[in-house]
Amino acid sequence: MEFFSTNSWTFTWIIIPLLIFLARITDVSIGTFRIILVSKGKKTIAALLGFLEISIWLLAISQVMQHLDNIACFLAYGLGFASGNYVGITIEDKIGLGLQAVRIITRNTMEILPMALRDAGFGTTVIKANGAKGQVNIIFIVVPRKEVNNLLTLAHEVDPNIFVSVQDVRSAAAGYIPKRAPLFSWQRLIKKK
Repeated sequence: MEFFSTNSWTFTWIIIPLLIFLARITDVSIGTFRIILVSKGKKTIAALLGFLEISIWLLAISQVMQHLDNIACFLAYGLGFASGNYVGITIEDKIGLGLQAVRIITRNTMEILPMALRDAGFGTTVIKANGAKGQVNIIFIVVPRKEVNNLLTLAHEVDPNIFVSVQDVRSAAAGYIPKRAPLFSWQRLIKKK
């Protein structure tokens, strides 16, 4: 069992760096997710994740410090950090926590876009405004993050010339989201143009 001996070349140059790499992916992924939870006001779970994150980090850095003469450990530490950022953001994207405020500005003053969004189940608020090139509609929608892509896809189908901005929402209360079947087909209205 020379392969797994703590003094073997394999253990020092492959296994230890691999463990450091995996530990960094784990702790940085947790850290990325924790920061997102902090920004959403989730204190308790963020604190628990912080404890887990720093415990794993201490384990990884202690191995790097014990193997200061091993460049593979340094490389594994750096690569684990970079990969952990990517993995953490990917995980958070898949989970899609929280709400986002979508602001759509359209020069089309007809009510087709708000009606299409409402029929798809999105609560909308429309404000008439004056833009640089005349009258516009500003449409406000607050949606779960997981629904933003669906909303934007629908909005661009109805009006490809919209301006969109999206922001995170820390909290929202009340509001109106229709729970009814569509009254009409918005696609039919567009084709009549």
